[in-house]
Amino acid sequence: MIGTSTARHPTWRAARRLLGGAAAAGAATAAYAGAYERTAYTLRRVEVPVLAAGSRPLRVLHLSDVHMTPSQQAKQRWLRGLADLQPDLVVDTGDNLAHHGSVPVVLRAYGDLLDLPGIFVFGSNDFFAPVLKNPARYLVPGSRSTRHLGDPLPWQRLRDAFSQRGWVDLTNRRRHLQVDGRTIAAVGVDDPHLGYDDLPAVAGPAPSDVELALGVAHAPYLRVLDQWTAERWPLILTGHTHGGQVRVPGVGAVVTNCDLDRARARGLHTHQVAGRPPSWLHVSAGLGTSPYAPLRFCCRPEASLLTLVGR
Repeated sequence: MIGTSTARHPTWRAARRLLGGAAAAGAATAAYAGAYERTAYTLRRVEVPVLAAGSRPLRVLHLSDVHMTPSQQAKQRWLRGLADLQPDLVVDTGDNLAHHGSVPVVLRAYGDLLDLPGIFVFGSNDFFAPVLKNPARYLVPGSRSTRHLGDPLPWQRLRDAFSQRGWVDLTNRRRHLQVDGRTIAAVGVDDPHLGYDDLPAVAGPAPSDVELALGVAHAPYLRVLDQWTAERWPLILTGHTHGGQVRVPGVGAVVTNCDLDRARARGLHTHQVAGRPPSWLHVSAGLGTSPYAPLRFCCRPEASLLTLVGR
């Protein structure tokens, strides 16, 4: 008995050291993800060969998932600085808000960007305030079938302010606009994550007599991507996924919070349907998080400057 008890002691000591080390590593990772990476705002630069051969470049600033609260002053300062890029077009793919008092804060943060040509759609967190959720529910199939929505947010005020400054509302609409002396056709839908998209209302082939045709949606659900690719919209911009928000080195995103595959949770990819040429798909990892999950790991908050060039 004495010999058996003595033999166990080194094993238990090793186990305690292992558990202690794992706990320390977990705490350090959480501190990094919450205190540093969550606010390590990054500008991604991407070149997309989507224009006609020989066209001069067109620069598009893609903003998404800002999830603004009034206290996030560093994010507000960083956003104001993006006007120095002087893009030709700003595309906002939604989830600007995360607080009832955020509309004037978002407008001040976007600043001079609102004087540039812009198009926008909204996401679920423009319509409803964030709520506390169990993060494990994103990992269990079928657990997101029932959504828990917060109190309504003043999205109408944000929509009206954007429109008054000249940005084009693409909520279940098709529109033409002039950008840098060129005609652009755009199609958009309301948030597919909430089932607000009305694809029949915007159905139809992409115009072929314009410099650029692009589709804009908050969440990259396959039904939207499939329809627009079949209709030959050559460029599609979305957000929503947060790039996975927490990415595992060597694995990538664990979830996308929609039916898009994890391999395309962020960045520039293509989307293909049978019998049609592929569309370019850009998924922004976004600039924010829910206030109830304030961390990012291996997935810095981002805005993207897309330089569209000739094929």
